[in-house]
Amino acid sequence: MPTDIIMPQMGESIVEGTITKWLKKPGDKVQRDEPLFEISTDKVDAEIPAPASGVLKEIKIAEGTTVGVNTVVGTIAVDGEAAAPAKQAPPAPVAEKPVAAKAEEKLEENRVTPSPQAAAPSPAAHEEEEEARSSPLVRKIARERGVSLSQVSGTGLGGRITKQDILSFIEGQSSSAPAAASASAQAEAPSSPMDRPAPAMSRPAIPSAPAPYPGDLVPMTNMRKLIAKHMLESRRTSAHVHCMYEVDFTRIVNLRQKHKLGFEQRHGARLTFMPFFVRAAVIALQQWPIINATIEGENIRYHRQINMGIAVALDWGLIVPVLKNAGDLNFLGLQRGISDLGERARIKKLKPEDVEGSTFTVTNPGQFGAVFGLPIINQPNSAIMGVGGITKQPMVITDKEGNDSIAIRSVVHLTLGYDHRLIDGAVADQFMAQVKKNLEFWSEEVG
Repeated sequence: MPTDIIMPQMGESIVEGTITKWLKKPGDKVQRDEPLFEISTDKVDAEIPAPASGVLKEIKIAEGTTVGVNTVVGTIAVDGEAAAPAKQAPPAPVAEKPVAAKAEEKLEENRVTPSPQAAAPSPAAHEEEEEARSSPLVRKIARERGVSLSQVSGTGLGGRITKQDILSFIEGQSSSAPAAASASAQAEAPSSPMDRPAPAMSRPAIPSAPAPYPGDLVPMTNMRKLIAKHMLESRRTSAHVHCMYEVDFTRIVNLRQKHKLGFEQRHGARLTFMPFFVRAAVIALQQWPIINATIEGENIRYHRQINMGIAVALDWGLIVPVLKNAGDLNFLGLQRGISDLGERARIKKLKPEDVEGSTFTVTNPGQFGAVFGLPIINQPNSAIMGVGGITKQPMVITDKEGNDSIAIRSVVHLTLGYDHRLIDGAVADQFMAQVKKNLEFWSEEVG
């Protein structure tokens, strides 16, 4: 009997999911645990693996359709089974697509469809294999950089090529090419700008899907709908107030520069700036627990643990995975936890529990060059800290004898958005003054 493919329940509170993309077509061979389709829920976006090996026999639920959990969305004919002709689900009722978009889809279909007369692997068949092992974004980056995906090793489930895989491959190519190749240098994808103090070192925007034509009416993705809903709810719920602090970040910039190589060699993890900000906030939250509290009706819930939400910008939206019990972690634990959540968010491997239960949030608009931001509170939190870009600026320095001088220092601007229903301005300022002090007079070991 064919194996049913069902819509999984991604958490106790999840009752439905939207199929955003099928990664295989009817008639394609699939391996057990190979990514088969992508779904979007009100908690996370995720790739769903195949429940068995065989041939995708039928797609019952089309892309863009929302169905309840445990619904059969397709079937897999096991190897050796005399399967009936593969069936494709009827298209979901959607708005009429622009003519240009239709033409583009037809061109893509013609490009990847293998010739039925080809007995040996053909270029089209090779492209279809590459498509099965990668996302549209990965293929677009490969085309723009002139990279054959057959040269790239995939680290995703079933050997799937992730965005990080293709960017790492391009970066490796660029580093081995002559330094004078300016065009290659511009195409290179450098490491995160959170690792670099100067704005000139900031990472360029990662190529995304082709922009719609001017005048097109494009439906929102499920994630965009949820983001819009949550942002409006937060604005209507909390009395938003912001304060900003300028921090002399020179000590930490120098500390990271000194220890980053040894840190990676000892622990197998890159040393970034984010754990410094998180650790400084954790220490301050322990001293000012009202910032870590939540309003429940006419009561205040003081949380026992500090669950740190870390906002992650994705090519298709924004998500806030949660680093649980951050107050119990040392510096290395923070770095590993932050890196793990960010990577799993980018490859759609987060679970619903990974995005639940935050008590405070840190977001980083500075990675894109912003001097500072005024972030919206991540409900039901009462505060959110925004990290600006790290830049070099002239500052007045006062020595122990009270003499002033001007020096070039690495500076970062931190913003606290807080709910004035619960947190008074004086308390918010005292909290941020403590965060500033923790960073400027950093004394903890980073190894």
